Amino acid sequence: MTCAGAHELTLDVAAGERVALSGRDQATATALLRAVAGLNPVGGRGSRTPAERAWRARACAWLPRRPVPARSQARAADVLARSAHPAAAAFAAGLLGVAELTNRPLHGLTPGEIQRLHWARVIGCVTAGAGVLLADEPAEGLEPDDCEALVLLLAELPVTLLLATADPVLTALCDRRVGTTSDRPGAPRTPLATGVGPKSLASAQN
Repeated sequence: MTCAGAHELTLDVAAGERVALSGRDQATATALLRAVAGLNPVGGRGSRTPAERAWRARACAWLPRRPVPARSQARAADVLARSAHPAAAAFAAGLLGVAELTNRPLHGLTPGEIQRLHWARVIGCVTAGAGVLLADEPAEGLEPDDCEALVLLLAELPVTLLLATADPVLTALCDRRVGTTSDRPGAPRTPLATGVGPKSLASAQN
């Protein structure tokens, strides 16, 4: 695939596999995730058609790096409402301990509370049929307890996981790590893969 910030980078991922994208060039990892989600152009084009954009929205759950602008006036309930399955997202918010926050503005919540709301939204998307989770530095700015909860959540979700992270605990959760290098400015980026082989969807669900 060719996308802004990732030149001719090809990555094959098996169903149910967990892949950590890490290395010195995290911008490429972010660009790759956004391309898969249909947020960045691929081959100079965007998501092509409304049907393809709708398909990507159903197939891929997206966990952004910075989910809320500092001055956003959105409420916590708005995050859950954007899930493909709002009822499942609301139920998950209760399990994650943030259901009582739904009427509060996001700018007044902690990073951990905001991330837990987005985890609930993602759970709703997976309930609705999303088989791929794209997560961009999801542990950034979180307290240790929230990081531990994130690891447990990612370990349990029955999805194919593409995870851009420099966190060693999250990297260890994955089946393999893929990095990129750039020897000089403007040089083609080369994917580097380490770790064990693909993990089947059946084993990911067990």
